[in-house]
Amino acid sequence: QVQLVESGGGLVQAGGSLRLSCAASGDILRINTMGWYRQGPGKQRDLIATVGNGGSSNYADAVKGRFTISRDNVKNTVYLEMNSLKPEDSAIYYCNLQMWMPRDGWLNFWGQGTQVTVSS
Repeated sequence: QVQLVESGGGLVQAGGSLRLSCAASGDILRINTMGWYRQGPGKQRDLIATVGNGGSSNYADAVKGRFTISRDNVKNTVYLEMNSLKPEDSAIYYCNLQMWMPRDGWLNFWGQGTQVTVSS
């Protein structure tokens, strides 16, 4: 009964900013790695950023220096601050959370996706 709800997508001009949120709710015991992926039309889903349980983060080269991932362990929420947006950043963005399930161990859960469109 775990669910992830994403928000924050929209249409922005090149150079603008957006802040995405992904909040998990339900029977949550433990969350390890949190991450953000994106998928453009006709393209594969690519990993954009991850943040570990201790707060360490990693970024894809395409967004390094422009995007910042963070987490709030009390709210079970992961954020993605996107600055200096470019048209090539346009995609559907998905959050991914690794959670501990008593019978199954660590499992990945996905958000529903939120559209980000950057105009020239």
